[in-house]
Amino acid sequence: MAIFLTGASGFIGSAVLRALRAQGREVVALVRDETKAQAVEATGARAVVGTLTDRELVEKLALESDGVIHTASPGDETSAAFDDAVVTAVFAGLEGSDKPYVHTGGIWVYGSSAEITERSPFDPPALTAWRVPIEERVLRASGVKTTIIAPAVVFGHGGGLPNVIAQAPRGSGVAPALQLIGSGEQHWTTVFVDDLAELYVLAFDLADGGSYYIGASGQNPTVRELGEAAAAAAGLDGRVEPISTAQVHEWLGEGLGDALLLDQQATGSAARIDLGWEPNGPTLVEELRSGSYAG
Repeated sequence: MAIFLTGASGFIGSAVLRALRAQGREVVALVRDETKAQAVEATGARAVVGTLTDRELVEKLALESDGVIHTASPGDETSAAFDDAVVTAVFAGLEGSDKPYVHTGGIWVYGSSAEITERSPFDPPALTAWRVPIEERVLRASGVKTTIIAPAVVFGHGGGLPNVIAQAPRGSGVAPALQLIGSGEQHWTTVFVDDLAELYVLAFDLADGGSYYIGASGQNPTVRELGEAAAAAAGLDGRVEPISTAQVHEWLGEGLGDALLLDQQATGSAARIDLGWEPNGPTLVEELRSGSYAG
């Protein structure tokens, strides 16, 4: 049998797929179309064309699997109903098997905090408040070995949220500057996507049922540091300029804007201690200054 992976063509899921296939693991991925199926099959995995809203298909694939890793998300107003439906279908397939189910959460549910751990209270912005009841349901599940991974801001290979900074508006005039998200004083807790993928695999293999891990590398740069790196790469001599919260909302929308204004720091130490996770990828500052986002 194989591991059933959702979101295999997405930013996180494709990295998890690469990590699994690098170990020679058998993977079945549910994808939306033939183009995505071809990309999945090029890795040596098996692709099934369909949708995650097809409860019978998802339940069947879960039932036939060695366990499930769920990374897919529409990333819009349908996310809550989507995740709830996927969990319902997967649990129907895995119920009573004690097989592993790894669920994707997110760091923003903790709100602003200078020391986020797995024991920190939740204080989510409106954008991700929907995650909390679904995650409680996942952790309470019986007959399934559940784990939640809460990724920090994921970066690498030119993908993900850091493009908001790399492609931020530039001012005009004699000395243009890159626009920050707010004052730039807030910290982002970060993780390289390939390191995060390794954490998913470790959690699938080793984590106890009902466990929860923050996927953070321990690198917590300020948005100003990130902006200055991107501004250096853009030939602006590192010049940046802060903007108001109202301007952030106008640029990015209130939901995403408020999430990116959170001031968050985390180490991800529990995953190192419990699972032997060793994140060793580049830092986001390096990637913005001279790596995959520079140019």
